[in-house]
Amino acid sequence: MEASHRAAVAAGHPATAEVGAQILAAGGSAADAAVAAVLASCVGETILTGLGGGGFGTYYDAATGEVTCLDFFVAVPGLGSTTEPAPMTPINVMFGSVPIPYSAGASSVAVPGVPAGCGELHRRFGRLDWADVVKPSIELARAGVPLPHAQALSLISIAPAMLPGDGASIYAPTGRLLEGGDTLYHPGLATALAQLAEEGPALFYTGRIGKLIVDMVAAGGGVLTDADLASYQVLDLPVVSATFAGRTVRAREDLNRTIATLGALAATDPVSVARALAEPGPPSNGNTTNVSVVDADGNACVVTTTLGIGSGVWLPGLGVHLNSMLGEGELLTPGLPAGGRMASMMCPLVVTDDDGLVLAAGSAGASRIRTALVHTLIGVLVDGIALADAIARPRIHPAAGILHAEPGFPADALTALSAAGYQLRMWDTLDHYFGGVSAAGRGAAAGDPRRGGRGMTL
Repeated sequence: MEASHRAAVAAGHPATAEVGAQILAAGGSAADAAVAAVLASCVGETILTGLGGGGFGTYYDAATGEVTCLDFFVAVPGLGSTTEPAPMTPINVMFGSVPIPYSAGASSVAVPGVPAGCGELHRRFGRLDWADVVKPSIELARAGVPLPHAQALSLISIAPAMLPGDGASIYAPTGRLLEGGDTLYHPGLATALAQLAEEGPALFYTGRIGKLIVDMVAAGGGVLTDADLASYQVLDLPVVSATFAGRTVRAREDLNRTIATLGALAATDPVSVARALAEPGPPSNGNTTNVSVVDADGNACVVTTTLGIGSGVWLPGLGVHLNSMLGEGELLTPGLPAGGRMASMMCPLVVTDDDGLVLAAGSAGASRIRTALVHTLIGVLVDGIALADAIARPRIHPAAGILHAEPGFPADALTALSAAGYQLRMWDTLDHYFGGVSAAGRGAAAGDPRRGGRGMTL
């Protein structure tokens, strides 16, 4: 294998990346490592994701050049139910000075997809035994994981959603919120993961944990049923592509149309970028995380997952927090029936050229996912800077008539944006509001400093 195609992994937490690297070193495929890393994120990044959430995966096969996009996002519950869901609980969170309304409670819980998605990625593209892929996350769950400083700051913003139910004993075990470097520990989560290793993903859909999910949601007035779980399936999605900077970018078509935005971006000056990134709707919080892996054969797997803001519904004795995706109104398509798949802004993507894979990348950040990916691809593919520098470089993001800008964005660019009529809001620090990219490519991998991410090459 050429040095330019070294195996690599990038993720939103050092422990997540280390698990992915461990699986790669053991001979695992990109999918094996990505699944193991996603499960590790369900231990160490639980303010962002979890086994009770959903996501999307993009897989690139180096031998054939084929790209596969899988949808294991959450589904609307209520199949076979004749009752009306109880009212949700309104929650307001702040991103910087940007207020974002949410709703939580049992009625906000959608049908989870993370266990099914991990299982399907492994079934199609893995080569290690399932139990070996799950094992590292069990070990993490037994000991707990240090909370990165960047995620500790995020926890402050979303504490109203994270502390109900078992959350108070997990995120504020001494009566105060965990701080950066403190150990995040979920009692019982190792048991849930051990059962997952033994029984497989069906455990969450037609097994013991699935029954517990239905019972807990029903107890809080939600309408998630046995039929919802039994009928849940991972979906194959159409792959869309665009030419950008002489390369081909491929992914699913997300709610913000990231690939179409890149394809239409004829110029990459700040004003052109700001115009291209204009938001179609209100900003959303986006408790999301991403894993990007390239293996020794040049295959790539990118997986983005989320828990929403957190419903406050926990599986007793198992340390699993259920999602709150029905409480994110902007993701609900009018008239979407029970069993229907919710929409999302997540966009795990791959970039290729005539020699194969150039970059595998994804981002956290809901409505800022497209922003973060566009800025990163411009940095790497147009400006030719190192991957880590491209990810860390200050970003701009337009929302609700305001152009948000991180400190360090070039002064001449800000002047041009102001002259173009943009009302600027300068942030004091690089902030998780602006997304969280993790990407791996030819001999490089990097996580986003805004989220405490890490990249590793083997």
